[in-house]
Amino acid sequence: MMRTVRALTIAAAIAISIASTTARAEIDGHGPDAWRVIGVSSNDALNARMGPGTGYPVIETFSHDERGMLLVTCVPYYTLAHYERMTQAQIDALPSRWCLMRNASLSKAGWVAQRYIMPDGAEPISPTAPEASSGDAMIAEATSIVRALYEANARAERGQGPDPLHGSLASQYFTSDILAFFRSGGLGAHPLYGAQDFDGSILRIAPDPDEPMLRGMITIDVGFTNFGQLQQAAFYLRADTTQQGAPLRIFRVEHEGWSYP
Repeated sequence: MMRTVRALTIAAAIAISIASTTARAEIDGHGPDAWRVIGVSSNDALNARMGPGTGYPVIETFSHDERGMLLVTCVPYYTLAHYERMTQAQIDALPSRWCLMRNASLSKAGWVAQRYIMPDGAEPISPTAPEASSGDAMIAEATSIVRALYEANARAERGQGPDPLHGSLASQYFTSDILAFFRSGGLGAHPLYGAQDFDGSILRIAPDPDEPMLRGMITIDVGFTNFGQLQQAAFYLRADTTQQGAPLRIFRVEHEGWSYP
């Protein structure tokens, strides 16, 4: 059921004209050519600063629903190859990432925190969004489990909660054989992102559109970006008869080219 998601790749040359007040700049590496603002309430605006950090003054604002934005560059600057050569201590020491953004008309520019932008055309995870178009209760529950797993993992990475993969709450998401696989150290990549490192955002968590449920097995697709590339994972859930009440649990996960357990 896994479908290959092609990475969006753009190559642009820097063309800066001293006589002009507008400039065109390349996006570092690979990624979408349009971005949007997320995570800002409708009665607020996203501050754009003179430099990459809250210590710089606000020079512009982008609307809470700004779209078609252009990404000039982000700091700290690194490619995937750079990131893979870094030690964990070096990664932990990196400051929060900020990106220099322009609006679609090139009339505004400023630095914003990366967590407030995402590729345009994709929809962020929304707790109020319908969880299953079919309305089936089991499919809706499976979607909620996968969504809760990613949210718990994000909190754990910020030091705000237990690890949902190895901690005491892991059995709320996975079957016992996957948990044993985790404990054995048999996984060489992050089970949620299919890579050793993650620098991106979750775009979509939803039932598989072609076959969401087959003979008691439910498939939930997760779309995300990692280092500017679009990727997809498929989570398979079914009733875990080894646990009391036989709750739905994840028993298999597939990424592009590999799966576990």
